[in-house]
Amino acid sequence: MAERVFNFNAGPAALPLPVLERIQEELFDFKGTGMSIMEISHRSKSFEGVLDETINRIKGLVNLDDSHQVLFLQGGASLQFCMIPMNLTLPGKVAAYIDTGVWAGNAIKQAEILKKDVAVVAGSKDRDYQYIPRDFTVPADAAYLHITSNNTIYGTQWRDFPKTDVPLICDMSSDIFSRGFDPRPFGLIYAGAQKNVGPAGVTLVIIREDMLERVPESLPTMLQYTTFAEKKSMFNTPPCFAIYVVNLVMGWLKDTVGGIARMEAINQEKARLLYEYLDSQEFYRGTAQPDSRSHMNVTFRLPTGDLEKAFIDEATAKGLVGLKGHRLVGGCRASLYNAVPLEAVQALVGFMKEFLRKNG
Repeated sequence: MAERVFNFNAGPAALPLPVLERIQEELFDFKGTGMSIMEISHRSKSFEGVLDETINRIKGLVNLDDSHQVLFLQGGASLQFCMIPMNLTLPGKVAAYIDTGVWAGNAIKQAEILKKDVAVVAGSKDRDYQYIPRDFTVPADAAYLHITSNNTIYGTQWRDFPKTDVPLICDMSSDIFSRGFDPRPFGLIYAGAQKNVGPAGVTLVIIREDMLERVPESLPTMLQYTTFAEKKSMFNTPPCFAIYVVNLVMGWLKDTVGGIARMEAINQEKARLLYEYLDSQEFYRGTAQPDSRSHMNVTFRLPTGDLEKAFIDEATAKGLVGLKGHRLVGGCRASLYNAVPLEAVQALVGFMKEFLRKNG
């Protein structure tokens, strides 16, 4: 096997090495069944055990009680952009959103396509999404307030979640399980798996029981949250392999890392190391406002586009991959998801120092 690289991709992203090794070990024979997890029936006791364990591990990590259900859907976070207003708006109330980047904007667009009464109560487009807005008022007639907790393209993140009397709806695709938070104010949390949860192909939805009462029966069956809540995510064949990997990632996070609090401390150290170096010189320039910086996606620029290309090419050659910024904004981006080890960030900072020495 070729030597593994340090993976800074924004998604699909790094998976923990022990998880990959476990997948390899069980790929041909899952727990003595004589079959791969990709071959066994989703109605079998073997897969039912995987599903139950995955749900219980997630509930334990996020401190969920019986007031929330854990669902596994398909269609990525992007399908949730329309499912949320379809299922959770209320007559005579507005759907409130905060626009902090491309994915938040896409969620707003889907609500507007559905002809919902949308209120964009705040945003940061005025400064190229370089900050998280803090001065805003949520309408009293809001059915919910939708936010995107971490913005992968622009490198910003909500350090503290808004305090509001209406249910919070949150796209946590790129920072769920990276830090502790109180789940009680959230009516619904959703996350595409391919950053901190597992592989692409499954979407995690955590929904509060009272939100299920809003779901209109007039929606197509596969677009109702109640369909999946009533059938424990098995109304149709779920993405069995992806859920199996999510289970292994949750087990790694709990037993190997030591839980969310320990993971948060590691993530803070990774981010501190990289941001401190960015702030220590002028050759590299962070793009996000300091009080809004993401601990998951560190975005930065070099003096010229040619230098950025050389930086990315040379880093890749040295086994530091995935550092190219999103195509919409350019520049560079280092994604520091849970499975990216501290050693990767140390290696990146070392490379940045050497590149500066040769090109600064």
